[in-house]
Amino acid sequence: MKAIIYKKYGSPDVLQLEEAAKPAPGDNEVLVKVYAASVNSWDWDLLRGTPFLNRLGGLLSPKYKILGCDIAGQIEAVGRNVRQFQPGDEVLGDLSMCGWGGFAEYVCARENALTLKPARMTFEQAAAIPGCSPCSAGASR
Repeated sequence: MKAIIYKKYGSPDVLQLEEAAKPAPGDNEVLVKVYAASVNSWDWDLLRGTPFLNRLGGLLSPKYKILGCDIAGQIEAVGRNVRQFQPGDEVLGDLSMCGWGGFAEYVCARENALTLKPARMTFEQAAAIPGCSPCSAGASR
């Protein structure tokens, strides 16, 4: 799969489009084919490594190599303990507590980081919802 990867802190110039391994969902995760992702201030701060607090996960280089926390897409596979979703469900979510990774073709996320995408909403609109945790998105199963 293709992903936007960064290996060191800096300006957008350090971002590279590269091939990366397609993730496999764990028992409590789903695999999402990402159709849209938004850029927010967290992505910018993590990219730059500022404030310094953002470097706690990786002092000299980023802990998470793929940014992007606000995503929308379609579930491709589910882990064996996932009960809320099934393959084919259209979802939106906030990956900031799951390890980021939204600037890629696929990302794994915990079930509780996602919610169903409202049918009338486009993927782009869904990804643009700031802090789109299941509690704030207003969509439920």
